Amino acid sequence: MGFSKKKVFMFLVICTLILSVFSTPKIHTEAATSSEEPSSAPENSEVIGDITNFSAEGNTYTISAGEAKVRVIFYKDDLFRIWLAQDGKFTDPAGDDIVVKKEFSKLETKWTDKGDYYAIASKDVVLRVYKKPLKFALYEADNKTLVWEESQGLSWTEDQTYQSLKQGEEEQYFGGGMQNGRFSHRGETISISANYNWNDGGNPNAAPFYMSNAGYGVFRNTFAPGSYAFLDTVTSAHNENRFDAFYFHGPDLKQIINGYTELTGRPIMPPIYGLEMGDADCYNKDGQTTSDALKVADGYIEHDMPVGWMLVNDGYGCGYTGLKDVSKELMDRNITLGLWTEDGVANQEWEVGEAGVRVRKLDVAWVGPGYKFALDAAKEAFEGIEKYSNARGFVWMVEGWAGAQRHAVMWTGDQSGSWENIRFHIPTIMGSGLSGQAFTTGDIDGIFGGSAKTYVRDLQWKAFLPIMMSMSGWAAKDKQPWVYGEPYTSINRKYLKLREQLLPYIYTLSAEAHKTGVPPVRATVLEYPNDPKTWDETTKYQFLLGESFLVAPVYKDEEKRDGIYLPKGTWVDYWTGDVYKGPRIINDYPAPLDTLPLFVKAGANIPMWPEMNSFREKEKNPLTFDIYPNGTSEFTLYEDDGVTREYKEGAYATQTIKTTAPENGRGNVSIAVGPSVGDYDGKLQSREYVFSVHTSKKPANVGISKGKKLKQFTSKEEWEQAKEGWYYDKEDRNGIAYVKTSSLPTDEGFNVTLYGTGSVGYNPPNKLDPAVYGEVKLEGDVYPDTQTEVKSTFVNADDSAVKNVNLSLNVPEGWEILDTTNESHSKVDAGKSATTTFIVQAPEGTKEGNYKLSLKATYEQRGEQYSFTQPKEVFVVDPYKIPQSEMTASATSEQSGSDPARNAIDGNVNSMWHTAWSGADKLPQSITINLNDTYNINKFTYLPRQAGSNGFITKYKLYVSEDGSEYIEVSSGTWTADKLEKTINFDSVNAQYVKFEAIEGNGGFASAAELNVFKSSLD
Repeated sequence: MGFSKKKVFMFLVICTLILSVFSTPKIHTEAATSSEEPSSAPENSEVIGDITNFSAEGNTYTISAGEAKVRVIFYKDDLFRIWLAQDGKFTDPAGDDIVVKKEFSKLETKWTDKGDYYAIASKDVVLRVYKKPLKFALYEADNKTLVWEESQGLSWTEDQTYQSLKQGEEEQYFGGGMQNGRFSHRGETISISANYNWNDGGNPNAAPFYMSNAGYGVFRNTFAPGSYAFLDTVTSAHNENRFDAFYFHGPDLKQIINGYTELTGRPIMPPIYGLEMGDADCYNKDGQTTSDALKVADGYIEHDMPVGWMLVNDGYGCGYTGLKDVSKELMDRNITLGLWTEDGVANQEWEVGEAGVRVRKLDVAWVGPGYKFALDAAKEAFEGIEKYSNARGFVWMVEGWAGAQRHAVMWTGDQSGSWENIRFHIPTIMGSGLSGQAFTTGDIDGIFGGSAKTYVRDLQWKAFLPIMMSMSGWAAKDKQPWVYGEPYTSINRKYLKLREQLLPYIYTLSAEAHKTGVPPVRATVLEYPNDPKTWDETTKYQFLLGESFLVAPVYKDEEKRDGIYLPKGTWVDYWTGDVYKGPRIINDYPAPLDTLPLFVKAGANIPMWPEMNSFREKEKNPLTFDIYPNGTSEFTLYEDDGVTREYKEGAYATQTIKTTAPENGRGNVSIAVGPSVGDYDGKLQSREYVFSVHTSKKPANVGISKGKKLKQFTSKEEWEQAKEGWYYDKEDRNGIAYVKTSSLPTDEGFNVTLYGTGSVGYNPPNKLDPAVYGEVKLEGDVYPDTQTEVKSTFVNADDSAVKNVNLSLNVPEGWEILDTTNESHSKVDAGKSATTTFIVQAPEGTKEGNYKLSLKATYEQRGEQYSFTQPKEVFVVDPYKIPQSEMTASATSEQSGSDPARNAIDGNVNSMWHTAWSGADKLPQSITINLNDTYNINKFTYLPRQAGSNGFITKYKLYVSEDGSEYIEVSSGTWTADKLEKTINFDSVNAQYVKFEAIEGNGGFASAAELNVFKSSLD
């Protein structure tokens, strides 16, 4: 449909209305300090005192500390609640809205008086209740192994309550819901609130839940906004005068997610069409009618691309005509009808029951208030689909909260397509999954902006998310996957078709998520929690789909990928068949535009459908298992009708495939396919099976069941025409044996054996590069003409020693290496490391920016020579720039929550300060920076917002002050409205405060991505 000025106008009107009603901006005076999230309990907070009474009734323990009372309630051996009433009167404003699990099995806990504390014990844990003062600490069942411990007792102010925990030396924190751009939070403070910042740093679907690799999770039972500071003291705060938290004991992270989603509701069980490509636009404006959606539907057919559902009214004030006819025509094309809504779902009985609507997308214009309002809206839409049809509810929402996962997919909001947008979405989706939000996504290439290349790269990796959609009508070009023509169309088709074939794998993971809360998309830490590399930036831009796929999206305008971390185990390049031994880091991975870095874990048994464009198109026959034999492994396939809720009544089937093979060696590969257990409408009574077995050793022969030998074919064409048999292709990804069976009863099991072959990657003498990698670390940033220590470490994660390790460092032209220690290491044992220290210096006058260092390592193992390089990007700082970390900012107007004044000095070019979106604060408006010391300054820079254009400052005045009261003007002027950084030079002056006043700006607003102030000398 293309870009519509009317659409954008309506969008801005709605956003302004939402934010003026639901997010009252904070107006600051000239000397005011911008609002900051609390990082610890304030000094003036009241801390609970000594215990004055302790009583027990069953598994409920009531503890008094003066007027304040605390209840400790155990629900399970690994689940309990701490509930504070400062005035002794317990309240639960959330009621049944978040916590849905109310009935638990019989439980027995015991308590004993240990002198300094009371010990409340279940089979799994001991909760210590210290007496003077009242503090809590959780231990394992041995009452010796600490899980968590309060640094002080529960505390409160008039309108906030706090819990403060000690931080473990290597403790890591995850959760908080959808925190854009983040998945791991140690050293950070996150906001738990309704938030309309869709970009990096926003939190469009927050959840008052976090978990720690120390083995526990915490859920605050509240709709009150708050913040969690994971600093030296871990402080969780919510804006209410009560404290109510549920604690989960794992110790495994998956167990914690399981417990949290059992309490607050399991993620939805999506229909299969909900896992297919979705498409959205408005087709009832600008000379179109709703039936024009059929032209786009036909576009998918014409371009041979899978699609599952369409929203046909996605646009403010769009409406629809002839909906029943459009629904029928779409279903004739195997496409399910969906509707977008900006103001509710009042017509569900007709829209669902008569017109056939099965998908709902809830716009921020309706659910923008967030919290309970948004939960109720999602519930209403979800239950409407289920009330007026036999289908499963399938709803999209933003501004979700704890519990939203049981009714909705959550998406990241409305963004502009860009490389940056791809980058920050990767950790966003992982972090959401670590918060019990199993089904999350973002629009392909955003709804604004975008390009042919960013569309391809974004679609590639999102094809490995459980949910994906594109939305047209807001950008200059539409967002269907064929709009940019070749070669982009063919690449997009390749990944959409691969995704469609992988749907039995993705659907099984979705069923697991519905049952346990464990997400299909997994941060590496979820599968490898004891590997420190999975806690930090090393794995921030990659993820696992289930246990079998490792996906490393390309998020820069490059045709290579650095920093791909393969955890312990054997990994296979999906496209080439190359085999790697982990843990290791892959750099310079070749990634032309048509290649997504994709790896499969050895041992995987991946179910696949035949090529098709819709699950409704044809029978899923044959069923293929893509097998990477290595040791003993199995996969249990889940199947049901894919549409109705009959699965809840037991109408589903499971089938387990178990592969037994050598571990990295030669021998037989046995595949045991169990019977399909269970029944559902449409279940195949018999089907053919295909096995693509990755092995570089051609089998001697292949047998099935009781000694029957399958016929070998010499060409793939002959094999494809045969009813059963096998064929070996040594050129296909380092060798694949293709095995086909005739049609077999699904309720009977059978065995296939490949004789005289080997595990994936076996190729005598089976030499894989050792599992080693490099690390390059610097303390802080680099300054010109200043010595910097660079520690370069060779890590031997292999099971054998390596010898003659030599480390060298490549530096940019003009840089110097002034000193080196321990360049050579004669031997590095298995599991050990060796470090070389380099003293480097960037030349005087080096411009501020990013520069690349590169560690080169050479080494030997078993007489073979090996080498690798490990790049490290470093930032050279302009020494005249005053560090933003030393500044604070305030403004006469700000969009509180999403675009506060502090964003202008946060070092993130993708966040911004913006005056109130309501438009009530007319220009001029100003932002003031407190340097927190007096400097002699002579330069100021202004970087406009980098996405969108509202608030580009086109006329300004700049003032400085030493005391924050008396200001003098040092500059004024005008600029063109663009994204380029602006520089203001002025005569040197002493100042502590700098006030930047926007006289005129685009749309009557003011905004800034980054503001910087510069010293006039280094003295």
